[in-house]
Amino acid sequence: MSTNPDASGRLPDAFLRPGSSSFVEFLDAHAPELLPGRRLAAGTGAVTTTADLAPHATTIVALTFGTSQGGRGVVLAGDRRATMGSMIASREIEKVFAADEYSAVGIAGSAGIAVEIVRLFQLELEHYEKIEGSLLSLDGKANRLATMIRGNLPMALQGLAVVPLFGGYDLDQQIGRIFSFDVTGGRYEERDHHSVGSGSVFARGALKKLWRAGLDADGAVSVAVEALYDAADDDSATAGPDTVRRIWPVVGTVTADGYRRVDDDSLAAVVGRIVAERSEGNLHA
Repeated sequence: MSTNPDASGRLPDAFLRPGSSSFVEFLDAHAPELLPGRRLAAGTGAVTTTADLAPHATTIVALTFGTSQGGRGVVLAGDRRATMGSMIASREIEKVFAADEYSAVGIAGSAGIAVEIVRLFQLELEHYEKIEGSLLSLDGKANRLATMIRGNLPMALQGLAVVPLFGGYDLDQQIGRIFSFDVTGGRYEERDHHSVGSGSVFARGALKKLWRAGLDADGAVSVAVEALYDAADDDSATAGPDTVRRIWPVVGTVTADGYRRVDDDSLAAVVGRIVAERSEGNLHA
């Protein structure tokens, strides 16, 4: 959709008419070809079928922490590897993003489309806040993301699926909450912890063993990193911490104070402790 003014210097009428607080609905009405799910292969008029050539992102974990006395929130974490078939496409891809001040989203699936959907989702939430003058509820954010994933279904049927994991701090209930999705846009609220991506079956096993009620933020970050460590041990598409290149997972926490990305120095200390504990355990085995 062109944003260039006409000869009179005015923006197109579509930009000046009152309408929905949803930017995605606006785009769907005036330039649907720009939506991620409507992408066409250049010059062919057909949906692209190069799923095997597109980098894929895995694995994402999420878990809640805190007690009724306070310190509640959610942690999202993702490894840094993207694969393209049997090859490593990237060792430093970022899969966890702040959606807005009080929520975060992690991506698994076709990396390029997933990142584009995340950027559009961020714009959707910002647009809503500017139009309505208030934040969308956490349930509302999850519903908007589900609608966007449903819009990508034509691409998913071609093998270019996107499966996000969404979490945030609910300002009304004052707790951290987690939502998972399927490729049709189905939305499911998860309890305590969840994981998506190729290494999720191994990460979920670790989360079941390590998560406990009353974890503080630091404890939850440690559990998230250890779950990714376990996933990388059994899933070739999931990367473990790279101590040589100093590439650590992307880990973010969301609390009443907002989204915060955990810094690399803190993650290096967490990884060092996990490696030391496991090395000591092997020596005494």
